[in-house]
Amino acid sequence: MRKKKITSFPTSVGLILILIFFILSCNTEKSTSTSPSSSPPNLILIIADDLSWDDLGCYGHPNIKTPNIDQLAEEGMRFTHAFLTTSSCSPSRSSIITGQYPHQTDAEQLHWPLPGDRVTFTEKLQAAGYWTAQAGKWHLGDAVKDRFDQLMEESTAGFVYKPGGETSYETSTIDGSGCQNWLNILKARPQDKPFFLWLAAVDPHRPYEAGSIAEPHQPEDAIVPPYLPDEPEVKADLALYYDEVSRMDDYIGQLMEELENQGVSDHTMILFITDNGRPFPRDKTTLYDGGIKTPWIVRWPSQVAAGSTSSSLVSALDIAPTFLSLAGIEPGINFLGEDFSPAFQNPEAHIRDYIFAEDHWHDFEDYTRTVRDKRYKYIRNFYPDLPNTPGADALRSPTFQKMLAMKEENTLNEAQMACFLSPRPEEELYDLETDPYELNNLAADPSFVDMLSKMRTEMDRVRTETKDELPAKRTADEFTRDTGLPLPNRIRPRPSKAEME
Repeated sequence: MRKKKITSFPTSVGLILILIFFILSCNTEKSTSTSPSSSPPNLILIIADDLSWDDLGCYGHPNIKTPNIDQLAEEGMRFTHAFLTTSSCSPSRSSIITGQYPHQTDAEQLHWPLPGDRVTFTEKLQAAGYWTAQAGKWHLGDAVKDRFDQLMEESTAGFVYKPGGETSYETSTIDGSGCQNWLNILKARPQDKPFFLWLAAVDPHRPYEAGSIAEPHQPEDAIVPPYLPDEPEVKADLALYYDEVSRMDDYIGQLMEELENQGVSDHTMILFITDNGRPFPRDKTTLYDGGIKTPWIVRWPSQVAAGSTSSSLVSALDIAPTFLSLAGIEPGINFLGEDFSPAFQNPEAHIRDYIFAEDHWHDFEDYTRTVRDKRYKYIRNFYPDLPNTPGADALRSPTFQKMLAMKEENTLNEAQMACFLSPRPEEELYDLETDPYELNNLAADPSFVDMLSKMRTEMDRVRTETKDELPAKRTADEFTRDTGLPLPNRIRPRPSKAEME
């Protein structure tokens, strides 16, 4: 075997080579520190409006058409135990952006604007150099619009709002999805900054109309939960709801394609959730899983394994501190949640033991609290004299009108009568493993006395620590509880908490 000949260089040549190697090393180090892999990730939060967690193909629905959301799950991580802090639209969004429970935001009732003195995670991202933008449904009030560098709010007309008062209107056909400016806002981003996008759909919020997608769902596609009657009117109503879910799904597909075209897909972390459950009786505005359990899909190709699933228990409170941590920002004491990013590498990572959620006035008065672990849920109804009335839009739906007719005919079963029950139980306890639809209340079962005591203690702890107290007076209903028609005291815009006090 031949040995390599070792050649010695003059000392001066060696020094020159060492110097060149040192310069190249410094340049390499500098290049690495500014490369996409080490720079802060782009962040996107996609919020559906009134979508139940199980109305997606990737969560087991056999008939609904959600190929793009399903692809998000195939390319990322799907969480199976994710929950919101409330089942009402604007309070849920205020909770997400502040990382606090609704009762701490002074925006806990529907349509109450978020006060301007609240700290949001978006302003923290702004201060750290992120370009922050919003497109779609807003529903947070005017005081925190300056937490975004650009807004493209959609309601009945598309327009762009820029902090400082400049507003320009766009001429486009609004389809009601709330998603039509998603691509516009992504294309408007500066190329020299990391970005955060708050993309909020209006789909699948009521009202529903036929023709929202080219290939609509049929009533036979509907999966009817046992607390709703399995009737043609209900199936047809669910089919139209599915259509709006599919319309939103198409916009998500367009967004993903644009991220690929811009070459930033791998360096962008996307979180897809909803603000509350489907707008049907016993779902939205309740603290059952149909109201507060959310789809929770994370796609981040460089950090999250494709096709992975996490059973970690997570709360909407955890979004703010996680986004801030990923951006290299210390969340601080204003944000109560936990960083759930350890689950990206370890899908079974322990994030929290319990979630806590609350229900306040949403068209109708209510005050209800819940704590839940992975298996058990405890609900306390502080106003048991009031029935669990769904929101006004659900009351006016074909589903509820059919339920009213069946109630008169005495043909609803016990589960379907639950939203009419008055008084209702002060306490409810459910084993979600054996009773996923929460139909068998175990609160009075002697064999669950220890679990009931444990859940009471946890609820009391959270309420004490966060200063959650009953209001001095109740807020009057704005609609009738049978027809959903407005009462004389309904005023728009609705006054804020401070104005009402």
